Amino acid sequence: MRSDERWLVVGLGNPGPWFTGTRHNAGFLAVDRLAERYGAKFRLRKARYGAAEIEVDGRLVVLAKPQWFINLSGNPVVTALRTYGVPTERLVVVQDDLDFPFGVIRLKRGGGPGGHNGARSVGNALGTRDYTRLRFGIGRPPKGQTIGTFVMKEFSQSERTELPALLDRCADTVEALVTRGLGQAQTQLHSAGV
Repeated sequence: MRSDERWLVVGLGNPGPWFTGTRHNAGFLAVDRLAERYGAKFRLRKARYGAAEIEVDGRLVVLAKPQWFINLSGNPVVTALRTYGVPTERLVVVQDDLDFPFGVIRLKRGGGPGGHNGARSVGNALGTRDYTRLRFGIGRPPKGQTIGTFVMKEFSQSERTELPALLDRCADTVEALVTRGLGQAQTQLHSAGV
């Protein structure tokens, strides 16, 4: 393992069994899929985040799930970066995104939070927006439903059917980012038409 190249991949979500499977926890679901691939288990850290370590092509990749509510994700992310000695340029934050239809996945470095309070908390705590985000489209709420209600609901039956393949695509993208860099990971993701 090359200890000089460490990555931190943080899934944003809300802790607790009542939030499992909700749209706002797409980030948790994506890092769970990566952990499953490598047989890694999350362990709770005193700093209030769950962490699992995997090795991707000789690189240490720490998967983390903040155990504070999503809008307060920033401090646990900063703590994890410091604990594992990961530079901000190798931080990847996986989040749900209302601005993309369900199933659209985008990888981007920098940019604003786009109304996502968890991403805003991370940017504020870091003091920079210069980190990579993997955004998982969840679509917009139907007419008459508030955003708050929509993101806290579980994925629909049809969405749950598609979810495993989409989470695999997220995991593939993170692996490509770590091993081949941002440009090639974006090309791989976009060529898949997702």
